[in-house]
Amino acid sequence: MVAMTAAGIGTFAQLYAVQAVLPGLARSFDASAASVALSVSFATGGLAAFTLVWSGVADRFGRVTVMATALTLSTLLGLVAPLSPEMWVLLVVRALQGATLGGVPAVAMAYLAEEIDPGHLARVAGVYIAGNAVGGMSGRLVAGLVADIGGWRWGVGADSALALVALVAFLVAVPRARGFVPKRRHEDGPGLVRRVVRSFADPGLVALYCQALFLMGAFVTVYNYLGFRMTAEPFGLSQTVVAFLFVAYLAGIVASSTVGRVIERVGRHPVLLASVAGMMAGLVALLAPSLVVVALALLVFTFCFFAAHTTASAWVGHRATTTRAQAAALYTLSYYGGSSVFGWLGGVVYDHLGWNGLLGYVAVLCAMAALAGLGLRVRRTV
Repeated sequence: MVAMTAAGIGTFAQLYAVQAVLPGLARSFDASAASVALSVSFATGGLAAFTLVWSGVADRFGRVTVMATALTLSTLLGLVAPLSPEMWVLLVVRALQGATLGGVPAVAMAYLAEEIDPGHLARVAGVYIAGNAVGGMSGRLVAGLVADIGGWRWGVGADSALALVALVAFLVAVPRARGFVPKRRHEDGPGLVRRVVRSFADPGLVALYCQALFLMGAFVTVYNYLGFRMTAEPFGLSQTVVAFLFVAYLAGIVASSTVGRVIERVGRHPVLLASVAGMMAGLVALLAPSLVVVALALLVFTFCFFAAHTTASAWVGHRATTTRAQAAALYTLSYYGGSSVFGWLGGVVYDHLGWNGLLGYVAVLCAMAALAGLGLRVRRTV
C-alpha cells in the first residue's frame, strides 16, 4: 500500500499539474479558458487512449513492470513540459505524458484484485484511491503556490520534482507480485479484442463505465474553471488563495478510505446513488457568492465524487472475473475520456454562459450518471 500510494501521488500530481495554473497559462499564451483547458484534456485524453494498450502489455509482462515503466517515462516528460516555448508544444508534451501515465491507473485495480483478499478489496481500493487524491491535491497545491511566486513553469516543474520522489518511493517499496499469471501470445484462450468485447457483455459493467464517464466529466469541469471563477469578481482572490481551495481534496481522501466500510454494511448501489445526489447538492451551494459557502460546497462535492468513484471502481474489479484487466482499463478509459471531452466542453459553456451555466451543465452530467446506474440492477452475464 505504501508503493501504491506513491504511485497514485506520482501519477495524479503530474496529470493535473497544470489545472491549478490555468489562469496563468491563459495570460502567458493569450488564450481562452477552453483553449488552455486543453492542456488538461490532452493529458487525460492520452491516458484514456492508451489504457487498453497498457492492459494488454500488463497481461504479458506483469502489472508491476508496467507501472514502473509508466511512472519513469511520465516523470521524464514532466521535467520537459515547463520548457515548452509555445502552447502547441506544451499540448504535445502533455498528450505524450498522459499516454505514459496511463500505465498506472489502467492496471492498478487489477493488480490489487490479484494480490488482495476479495473480502477486503473495497477497503484496500479505497486506500489506493486516497493516494490518488493526495496526489491530485498536492500537485494542484504545490503548482499553485510555486506559480504565484515564479510563474506557471516553476509550478509545473515543482510537481515533476514531487513525482520523481514518488517514483523512487514506489521502486523501493513495491513487493513482487504473487497473484499474477502472464498470458503468452500463442497460448489458448481469448485474445485481447475478444476480452474487450466480453467486458461489454455485462450491462452492469457498462453502467459502471458510464459512472466513470459522466461523474469524472462533472468533477474535472468544476475544478478546471474554479480558478477563473475565484480570481474574478466578486472574489478577486490571488493564485495562492485559490490553490488552498484544492485542500478540499482532503474530503476525497477521507471518502476513499472510509466508504469501503459503508459499502460492506449497506451495499454498493445505495452508496453510489447517495454519492451522486450529494454531488448535485454541492453544485447548488457553489452558486453562492460567499467564499465560506463555496469552500464548504467544494468539500461536499469532492467527498461525494470520491465516494462514488471508489464504489464504482472497486465494483468493476468485483464484477469482472475473466476479463478483469480489460474491464478495469475500460473503466479508466471512460474516466479519463469523460475528463477530456466533458472537461473541454465545460470550457466552451463557461466562455459563453459563465459560472452559473457551467454548474447547470455539470448537473446534467450527474443526472445522466444516476440514470445510467439503473443498469447495475441487471444481473451479470454468466
